[in-house]
Amino acid sequence: MIFTAKPVLGDKVAVVSPSGGLPEIFPAPYELGLRRLSSFGLEPVEYPTTRKLASTPEQRAADLHAAWSDPSIRAVIATIGGDDQLTVLKHLDPAVFRADPKPFFGYSDNTNLLNFLYSLGIPAFHGGSVMVQFGRGGAMHPDSERSLRAALFTSGDFELTPASGWTDRDRDWADPSSLETEPELFPGTGWTWHGSAEQVSGRLWGGCLEIIDWQLAAGRWMLPAEEYSGVLFLETSEELPSAPQVYRMLRNLGERGLLRRFDAVLWGRPKAWSLEQHLTADESTAYTTDQYAAVSRALAEYNPAALLVTGLDIGHTDPQLILPYGGIAQVDALNQRITVTY
Repeated sequence: MIFTAKPVLGDKVAVVSPSGGLPEIFPAPYELGLRRLSSFGLEPVEYPTTRKLASTPEQRAADLHAAWSDPSIRAVIATIGGDDQLTVLKHLDPAVFRADPKPFFGYSDNTNLLNFLYSLGIPAFHGGSVMVQFGRGGAMHPDSERSLRAALFTSGDFELTPASGWTDRDRDWADPSSLETEPELFPGTGWTWHGSAEQVSGRLWGGCLEIIDWQLAAGRWMLPAEEYSGVLFLETSEELPSAPQVYRMLRNLGERGLLRRFDAVLWGRPKAWSLEQHLTADESTAYTTDQYAAVSRALAEYNPAALLVTGLDIGHTDPQLILPYGGIAQVDALNQRITVTY
């Protein structure tokens, strides 16, 4: 892994839309996110497709090349996810990214780019988007802000901790009042630990499960199974895949020989509500329970010795903790602590 220098106060950071250019139709959370990013002491730099919804894969690839080719840009942050970043990857020149590796922050559909960088030996960061974590209504969640600041500016160990309050309820960005107050939070649920392993340490790989499944199908940017090891982390999106779908995607990983390569699995708190699917409280609880059961079933079949921790705030729910993609995690079941190295 080619570990990169962190930005410092006053540095320029690229703000890109490699997936969906939603700032064009939802400027309010985007511009709020830009102001918050500036308050971190960084100077956001936009590109031709950053605020353009109908941009081609070639145009988005050109923006990524421009961001990585500019020596004044010291980090790259995605505005948000989407659903077709996979089509951008074939237009990317690996030499551009190897010439000046720099930290990239994104999640959801940005798992495509995270895995692409990983295949080149370039670590990045899973999490953090301008419109969601930076552009959160009312204020940034303190857990998200603490994690983002540490990942952006510091090196060394960072302990992940369970959230005292969380939510998976989206707000409608078409309603201007949605940005005026903070969302209401549910009480924290903590983490649940499964397995007999006591301590595991290794490199992190994974991301949004649905996108990893796409990567398996495309195959082009996946390494041979034997080149993966350490700690697998996965989470699911606002599309709310069913428990059978989650099991089948994990079965694909198992049949590829990947599940058995990891000594521990960190599973993100499932998003169990969306603007398109308003589940009741009981339905949300059942959805989460069923998803965890599907994960346990797949691991029992393909890697029964793996340590499993569920309920982490590492995905599509709020708050969101940043994971170093390609960095090291220490999973201590004895003391129920998880530490990552930024």
